[in-house]
Amino acid sequence: MSESKSGRGSLIAGGVAAVLASACCLGPLVLITLGISGAWIGNLAALEPYRPWFIGAALVAMVFAWRQIYRPAGACQPGDVCAVPQVRTAYKVVFWIVALLILVALAFPYVLPLFY
Repeated sequence: MSESKSGRGSLIAGGVAAVLASACCLGPLVLITLGISGAWIGNLAALEPYRPWFIGAALVAMVFAWRQIYRPAGACQPGDVCAVPQVRTAYKVVFWIVALLILVALAFPYVLPLFY
């Protein structure tokens, strides 16, 4: 089974990009909420200029993942992983979790002032 047929690579890339997009803003808040502190947390703000690039990469990766995950099951070969209903369902669940992460990364800077 090739990586391009399952959509797994695009899904992983979208998840990583979503986490990186929120690392500058959401990361320090989560770390402080968990009781982890230190002067080094301020260094995460250095990722702020790259946030639009990370979000763009996440959205592009999600488009490719959506194309692979939501194609008809008939497009898969009988021996491929994408033909197994449990795998298709798991990929769809992970897809929507990653989509939620991207939504949080997009909305967080606008919601953040409500917490202060």
